[in-house]
Amino acid sequence: MASVPFLRFLLPMENPLGFGAGDFVALALAAMLATLLVARRPIVTFARRISERTVVCMALLAALPIVLRLGLLANHPVPIPTVADDFSYLLLGDTLAHLRLANAAHHLHRFFEAVFVVQEPSYSSIYPLGQGLALAFGQVVFRLPWAGVLLSEGLLCAGCYWMLRGWVDPLWALAGGLLAAIEFGPLSPWMNTYWGGAVSGLAGCLVFGALPRLRRGVPDKRHRTRDAVLLGIGLGLQLLTRPFEFMVLCAVVLLFFVPPRALVIGAVALAPAVGLTLVQNKQVTGSWTQLPYQLSRDQYGVPTTFTFQANPVPHRPLSVEQQVDYDAQVAVHGKDTDTFRTYFERLGERVRFYRFFFLAPLYFAVAAFLPALRQYRFLVVFAALALLWLADTFYPYFYPHYIAAATCLFVLVSVKGLEQLSRLRVRGFSVGEEAAALILILCFGHFVFWYGSYLAGKGSLPMAMNGNESWDSVNSSSPDARMDINGRLARAPGKQLVFVRYSQAHGASEWIRNAADIDGSRVVWAIDLGAEDDAVLRRYYPDRQAWLLEPDARPPRLTPF
Repeated sequence: MASVPFLRFLLPMENPLGFGAGDFVALALAAMLATLLVARRPIVTFARRISERTVVCMALLAALPIVLRLGLLANHPVPIPTVADDFSYLLLGDTLAHLRLANAAHHLHRFFEAVFVVQEPSYSSIYPLGQGLALAFGQVVFRLPWAGVLLSEGLLCAGCYWMLRGWVDPLWALAGGLLAAIEFGPLSPWMNTYWGGAVSGLAGCLVFGALPRLRRGVPDKRHRTRDAVLLGIGLGLQLLTRPFEFMVLCAVVLLFFVPPRALVIGAVALAPAVGLTLVQNKQVTGSWTQLPYQLSRDQYGVPTTFTFQANPVPHRPLSVEQQVDYDAQVAVHGKDTDTFRTYFERLGERVRFYRFFFLAPLYFAVAAFLPALRQYRFLVVFAALALLWLADTFYPYFYPHYIAAATCLFVLVSVKGLEQLSRLRVRGFSVGEEAAALILILCFGHFVFWYGSYLAGKGSLPMAMNGNESWDSVNSSSPDARMDINGRLARAPGKQLVFVRYSQAHGASEWIRNAADIDGSRVVWAIDLGAEDDAVLRRYYPDRQAWLLEPDARPPRLTPF
């Protein structure tokens, strides 16, 4: 590996200074701190000048996370879908790429049962359309669904800057956009999985960027109309991505006392998303008002209910993988409904997830933000974060993308806190600017260190180091041999049919992943139902080479059927 000589140089006995890796990190951090503190004023002057050029800043911030992630491709290629969520979202994107909201049910669907996918009355993903639209765009335009993930991440970072321009001065808005790029950019699971987070995050940027502009009353009627339309589009995008949190955003909008005319315009801009949701419901479930995941809950018992509801009961036979997933969701939900004690215990346990939105040095900025709560608009920001936190605690599970719409608010809390900290004076001396600059330097240093460790390679030393960073996630290898198995199938000539045989000790690891057009796919994945049933599928696909995959073997085993 090309990076090995460099990594060996980090060992104490392999360099003339006798430095170890920790010494180099400390030296690099000291050099960066000294350089940036000395050059701070020229940097600030340049940043202030460019920060007022909105279009330029948005273009640069949109490109930055994309370019940084593409820079890792040599050692960390396009992410491999590995979990049921990935597969379901990719199915949704593929369905939309074929200009459909649902696919006809396959008459042999019992072979294709998978978690988070419904087979009847249609063959479809259970998820709303938002993330699927991004994946479909990548698939149609670039022939790569992940390209849609990259673009949505770029739009999120640009959107954070635009949103912040409505709350803080341009320099701090630019700082916030850069923080978004390093926190939610190339190393984030939002960029390295297919279930995303950036689409909902962009929705939040549109909503929370439009609200302060509408509330303070922009003199230009054309701009007021534009912001009202963006408010409606943001709410619509959130409805298409996270319907439950959409209702929380609607409540927050009302707290801002937006002018009635703007609400009407926003409602009109929201209407297409409402229409799309209703039509998707009808196409997938057969009912205008039943969401696809509600149908999945009724048929398969997953996703499980809110914790104040009883566990759902499946009404269809479950495959081995579906049964494992159902049992896991029941265990996380608990056999009983919530009590005040269990609710508040869960509320406290979820505090740790907020590290996803704040690099460690920014916790000082959070403390410095608190005095801003004396202003009503920042009190509403706190209320929005609190409402999302309280509402999402009714989910048995929790992942940061559930509250991705609040991403820009977390960035706002960071930069507003830093702005207030920068004004701090002690005995007439301005010490706040240095403190705020130091926090930003530490944040960027943190990112440079971890990005550099990924850039260095994918050997044992970088991977061992990367495991110590809480929320970074770069798909570089496949511990369950998915990369090798996918490679073997890709090299095999002609069309393939893979029977997946789970063992009785199978854990939660989905392998059934099919495209929107199952029969037209080069590789079809099917559940092994026994020799007699499998023969039916083999006769249906006489022109396909059949394989048997045993994913629970160690290592997973793929052999000719």
